[in-house]
Amino acid sequence: MKTLLTGATGFLGSAVLRQLVDDGQDVRVLARPNGDRRNISGVKCEIVEGDLNDPESLKAAAASCDALYHVAADYRIWAPDPSELYRTNALGTVALFRAAAEAGVVRMIYTSSVATLGILSDGTPSNEDTPVSRSDMVGHYKRSKFDAEESVKKLIRDDQLPIVIVNPSTPIGPRDVKPTPTGRIIVEAAAGRMPAFVDTGLNIVHVDDVAAGHLLAFRNGEVGERYILGGEDLSLREILADVAEIVGRKPPAISLPRAPLFPFAYLSEFIARLRGGAEPMLTVDGLRMSKKRMYFSSAKARDRLHYKTRPATEALRDAVEWFKANGYVK
Repeated sequence: MKTLLTGATGFLGSAVLRQLVDDGQDVRVLARPNGDRRNISGVKCEIVEGDLNDPESLKAAAASCDALYHVAADYRIWAPDPSELYRTNALGTVALFRAAAEAGVVRMIYTSSVATLGILSDGTPSNEDTPVSRSDMVGHYKRSKFDAEESVKKLIRDDQLPIVIVNPSTPIGPRDVKPTPTGRIIVEAAAGRMPAFVDTGLNIVHVDDVAAGHLLAFRNGEVGERYILGGEDLSLREILADVAEIVGRKPPAISLPRAPLFPFAYLSEFIARLRGGAEPMLTVDGLRMSKKRMYFSSAKARDRLHYKTRPATEALRDAVEWFKANGYVK
């Protein structure tokens, strides 16, 4: 089987790549011409150059492939030009799946996100059927992923494309080279630079478990269905305490109210623009998102895909050890 994979140079995609190779599949990786390829170095795969915003390159990449895993996304909570998020995450996704369909790909996996799902105000875990609308989406990243998933559903419904949707929660672990927004929190906490926190929560899962869930969705998932690939619900305080224990530091004990932080978030974004657009540590949308605990249930994936996960503490430990080994934490 010839399998096309997008996003292999990124965090989650690199884990999916390794799972596919270990499974004995012939993998073709779509990589941008000038992208960072550290995550695919030494892994047996075919590399073709292209971009989600270049439809002709997508047609060439999909040629002669039987399967597609579309993992790539522009994962930024803040961007100087938000239109980039919509071009890549929504328009690029549609262009890729159409190119794959024209090439005769017979089975496709779309990596969405729990960002597109409803969140219950009482803090109990949401699932794939929790009501949600676009107006519930906070920030351009969430809206771009919501638009992308809605477009994928339309392709399934109207064009009969054989797509299974997976919704990862918050993957952590090795090879977070960028790092992701959550990875940055772990780095700062491990370095002792997070003395305080806000009252929020995340669903933490090992990136390798999410990657394995992708292959399970390919084998066992039903076209048109979506499956949450999550792990364990933890408050931010619990996450920071676990990281502190791993590195031998005292956990932060100061809980900050959100309202006084918004002026600092606006200032951080202003400075980021002046410095060329690097994503600031504190963002307005990030603060708005933190008002709700982003807890999710993976019961459907466990029941129907036979999805399994390890404890969140193992994921945090693997993440910290990788960051330390690669110089992110001195």
